[in-house]
Amino acid sequence: MSISPLQQARYQYKPKVPAALAESIDELGAVQSGEPIGTDFPAEIREHFPHTLGRSILRFRIGEGRSPKRNPFRVAVILSGGQAPGGHNVIAGLFDGLKKVHPESQLFGFQNGPGGILDDDCIELTGELIDRYRNTGGFDIIGSGRTKLESEDQFKRTTDVFRKRNLDALVVVGGDDSNTNAALLAEYMEREKTGIQVIGVPKTIDGDLKSEHVEASFGFDTASKSYAELIGNIARDAASARKYWHFIKLMGRSASHIALECALQTQPNICIISEEVAEKGQQLEEVVYQIVTTIVRRSKRGDNFGVVLVPEGLIEAIPEINALISEINVLLAENEHYFTTLKTFEDQAEWVNKKLNRDLSYLFSTLPNEIQRQLLMDRDPHGNVQVSRIDTERLLVDMVETRLNEMKSRGDFQGKFSHQDHFFGYEGRAAFPSNFDADYCQTLGMTAGLLIACGANGYISAVRGLARPSSQWESGGIPLVGMMTMEKRKGKMKPVIEKALVKTSGKPFTTFEAQREHWAVETAYRYPGAIQYFGPAEIADQPSLTLQLEHQS
Repeated sequence: MSISPLQQARYQYKPKVPAALAESIDELGAVQSGEPIGTDFPAEIREHFPHTLGRSILRFRIGEGRSPKRNPFRVAVILSGGQAPGGHNVIAGLFDGLKKVHPESQLFGFQNGPGGILDDDCIELTGELIDRYRNTGGFDIIGSGRTKLESEDQFKRTTDVFRKRNLDALVVVGGDDSNTNAALLAEYMEREKTGIQVIGVPKTIDGDLKSEHVEASFGFDTASKSYAELIGNIARDAASARKYWHFIKLMGRSASHIALECALQTQPNICIISEEVAEKGQQLEEVVYQIVTTIVRRSKRGDNFGVVLVPEGLIEAIPEINALISEINVLLAENEHYFTTLKTFEDQAEWVNKKLNRDLSYLFSTLPNEIQRQLLMDRDPHGNVQVSRIDTERLLVDMVETRLNEMKSRGDFQGKFSHQDHFFGYEGRAAFPSNFDADYCQTLGMTAGLLIACGANGYISAVRGLARPSSQWESGGIPLVGMMTMEKRKGKMKPVIEKALVKTSGKPFTTFEAQREHWAVETAYRYPGAIQYFGPAEIADQPSLTLQLEHQS
């Protein structure tokens, strides 16, 4: 197999980890930190987790706390959901951590996500195999999948497979839904006294799996920097050609963390933040008016070009569209069998229109046919519309163009409007991890292995102090139950890990807010360039601007 010079160089990179994890295992201990989490939660959450509720945060420190067991462990790992840069380093860190505990420990990987457990499709992850994937992007070492482990039958099947293979623990590398299922599986293992441990690892490029104690999900740093490079390139091209408005949709279904980070990195003319739209209750026409106003203002300066960033979840943040999507989700969930009998889009749209109330029916009928089709596409595993497949950027372009043509016919707009639209998603999900993500993921994996050696179950691997140099990070585990809330899924209230949305009162947003008026009119683009792997720490090792600003506050 031919490999690139960069790939060869990345094999040689030695991820930097917290000082405590670099020490001998004999010096390390797990310390309980703070009060038990979750004992004051609402009854509807507590009733789902009676056996794993009320546990304290664990921190790994030198010379104090409970020492890890020095037994050889047999541990399995799965990669769940979409790719995120650094996943291979989580596996490498887990392997290294288990070998640190005992040289005869073994690591196994179930292939293609949670479904691999149900199919009992497993391989041993040897040192030789893992070394071929260190510091590289993607999840291809064992593949990923979106099967949900959520039913009692699936939990029993998981237990049977683990007992057959004599496995001690499972590490679930995934986002909020995958770690929600990890929490439910951990509860089952505790209730049934199986002795099998379950540990989660926070993964999602969207950046929405974080809390007071989990500072960041891995992959966000690399993905947002990858997109920011592309946006900077487009901005430079726009300023050179001076004839196009570029509408760029960015991944981030529920949260706009990626869009906000990319705005801070590149200083576009417009960046829409879904959370702000939702808070202000802005209608679709108001969002369009905001864009049109900036285009007109810039045209009066002779600048008929610009850059607009749009989070993919924007359409759900607009109140009337959100109400429409929610109603369609319920209709399709409650009438799933009948809906599948409608073979044409026309029949589907007619049936939905009849079932909607008058206002939502009118809204649905005014949307372009292509957007209607996208709203009625196959649902995701949770029964929700697949927002990433809705061409929000094209909907905005069409509406903006219509409004500008109307203004031109009245003599209110003398400029030009030509446009290009883009969607950046897959381009960043499997990139070579940045030094930050390579270090962070190695630390998360090692921490997961040490949590298993300390007997933890129902915890998520967590690292504090991420804005500091990696040697000063502090690793440990957070009880998964402490991250739970109740949310409606397929028409029923279920416990889920709460998504962390952009806080409009937070330092990253207020920093953006203070500058966006200037960026709107001026051509003030910032060009971050490609991710750097070599050179001074201030160039190669810096965390995201979001993380730096959050720690300032």
